[in-house]
Amino acid sequence: MSTMTHETEIIVDTEVPLVRIIREFDATPEKVYRAHVDPELFAQWTGPEKRGASVDHWDARTGGSYRYLITSDGFEAGFNGVFHELRENELIVQTFSWEGMPDGVALEKLQFEALEGGRTRLTATSLVDSFADRDAFVASGMETGVIEGYKKLDGLLAG
Repeated sequence: MSTMTHETEIIVDTEVPLVRIIREFDATPEKVYRAHVDPELFAQWTGPEKRGASVDHWDARTGGSYRYLITSDGFEAGFNGVFHELRENELIVQTFSWEGMPDGVALEKLQFEALEGGRTRLTATSLVDSFADRDAFVASGMETGVIEGYKKLDGLLAG
């Protein structure tokens, strides 16, 4: 199954419990990568439009870790993980966990591909433990957060 919305393609694999997100940006891989590893930039674009983000801990290096919060009007959700491999402007391999379901850890691979005209294709793959966990991940509103977050990232990259 695949859906395309606002230039964001979200693919829910039927053979393996993973979700792949593909999105192109009008910015170089250096800028898109930096927006993923700089905590001040990351907090400006991640998550749904109606919710804010704050970084609790951020050590973007191979072997480092992170924790951030998405909040609004009494709502708070914490997310954390470990950076397993960072290759500047090319690759981020990390774990990702929503603290409301701490046993549900995803292994994520973000690839930054240079395109003509100073553009970037970001391919983010999230592999989880089971199809049930994958389906819960998709049903959690992940699609809205991804699409709205990338729209905010477009604005940040344009500025």
